[in-house]
Amino acid sequence: MGRVINSETAGKQRTRLAKAILLTLRELGKKGDIDAETRDMVAFIALCLHEMQETIEVTCAAWEKRDYWIKADRFRRDWAWTGKYYSKLSNGILQNDWAEIPMLLPEIAQHAPSMKLPKSNTIGTAWNGALPRLKQLVWEEKNKAE
Repeated sequence: MGRVINSETAGKQRTRLAKAILLTLRELGKKGDIDAETRDMVAFIALCLHEMQETIEVTCAAWEKRDYWIKADRFRRDWAWTGKYYSKLSNGILQNDWAEIPMLLPEIAQHAPSMKLPKSNTIGTAWNGALPRLKQLVWEEKNKAE
């Protein structure tokens, strides 16, 4: 058997997730009221932030293996916003604090890497069912910590 090469690197995954966040934010901007789809969209953004946060250590581990400690620390610092906004967003969603959430979304868009987005929505409705997945993830994290 030949060597298996993983073409889905952590950097590509972060780019894909950032694009999904920005597209979801754009679609969310078109919504006027808070309904089930809006809740799913915000939960989807929180899940994407969590996945982005998970890729940071993968990247840093590779650099630390090569003794690029400063580069890894700088990278962690530059991407620390993902964990911060994941916590704020998931807490806001679970506590049903819809006064705080609209103020967080522009900050998330500001931190997300700038990229050219397609004119139409290319991710479809990937956010469908994201709220129950977020609740499950938070529950698992809480139980793991105990």
